[in-house]
Amino acid sequence: LDLISLAPRAFQPKELTPLLKRLQPRLYSISSSSKAHPGEVHLTVGVVQYQSHGRRRMGVCSTFLAERCGQGVAVALWIQASHGFRLPTDAARDIIMVGPGTGIAPFHAFLEERRAVGASGRNWLFFGDQRRAYDYLYEAALEGWKNDGHLARLDLAFSRDQAEKLYVQHRILEAADEVWTWLENGAHFYVCGDASRMAKDVDAALRQVVERCGRLATDEAAAYVENLKSEKRYQRDVY
Repeated sequence: LDLISLAPRAFQPKELTPLLKRLQPRLYSISSSSKAHPGEVHLTVGVVQYQSHGRRRMGVCSTFLAERCGQGVAVALWIQASHGFRLPTDAARDIIMVGPGTGIAPFHAFLEERRAVGASGRNWLFFGDQRRAYDYLYEAALEGWKNDGHLARLDLAFSRDQAEKLYVQHRILEAADEVWTWLENGAHFYVCGDASRMAKDVDAALRQVVERCGRLATDEAAAYVENLKSEKRYQRDVY
């Protein structure tokens, strides 16, 4: 619309529609376990809203889901199977999950699934966002799981709650020794969320943990991480 408003003349709809691309599908991670919620699929949706050039702008799909479709309205969707992002087949394996913001979605599902099947492996979650008072997604569930031991460890990073920015990668480095111990004992390491910065920063932090705690050279640490990937013990769902 901003581009059209700059045009030297008005356009008719029939002139514009051939120029427009079809809307691209929106992909959301399922944030629930079918064992915990039979017949249901839960999503974790961050509604996109901002101001630009004097107009309120709204994300197409997130606004539709949050404000427009209404309760009881059928919504067309399809399931895209994730072949490279799933729980260990051995339920006794420990898992470390890094999911800031809406990246928490698949890990909420993982935790529900592990509770439902009685998995004996330990669960460790790194979660963060801007402000705890407003952005602590699934707070009641996560704190409850922490208190009853389903979450062996919960590390939080709210970036705007203190003068210096604090992110999940900082928490990973703070807990480097224990992260390394879990990895050496066979834990799986998962990351979900922003690909442009967060996932890169977490990957760099993981490599620092391996290099420092494993007392490895940089190339040896890189080879260790690549081996985690080849063993399907380091999986990412980033976007």
